[in-house]
Amino acid sequence: MATVPEGIEMLDNMDTMTLWTYSLIAGAVVIVIVAVLLIMLIAAANRVNKNASNIWDAGKQIAGNTVSIWMLNVTNRVAGQILETAQSINSRAESIDNTIAALGNALAPKR
Repeated sequence: MATVPEGIEMLDNMDTMTLWTYSLIAGAVVIVIVAVLLIMLIAAANRVNKNASNIWDAGKQIAGNTVSIWMLNVTNRVAGQILETAQSINSRAESIDNTIAALGNALAPKR
């Protein structure tokens, strides 16, 4: 007579109710494990979302604080134009001053 392995013999001895009970317990354990993993996944997603939000806020603050930096090139160009104009005014004022001084010397009574 052929011998039946122990595991198969045990299944033959189980009644249908016991088999269903073990199946339901195994299913419940799987469902609990899946639920725990899903909760952990949701918690991780919320942490990522919070950190991404913090990064976004920091980026907006940096952008707000540095928005005027790109305008420095324009400011430097305008400052250079102002300097050129001021130097031109200075040289013309010196010329006028020298002309007035020469005119004053020419019109002054001679002694």
